[in-house]
Amino acid sequence: MRQVEAGERIAVTAHGRVVAELAPPAVAKGRARRNRFADLIASGIVRPPLEAGSPIEDWPKLRLARGTAAHLIELDRGEA
Repeated sequence: MRQVEAGERIAVTAHGRVVAELAPPAVAKGRARRNRFADLIASGIVRPPLEAGSPIEDWPKLRLARGTAAHLIELDRGEA
């Protein structure tokens, strides 16, 4: 039940065949739809984080000149 509360969808099987699913209630009409991350959690593709907060909030902000990433990729591929 904790997994379902966290947004996961749980398949219930009988003899290897899915016969039911446990899932959080559908979003009420008029409310905002879940984001893609919540959909991935509900489908069981990803698991929700164990800790609250953003895992990248302490990462430095990188400012690169336009085209830098493409140039680095080309170098890596031996195309530059």
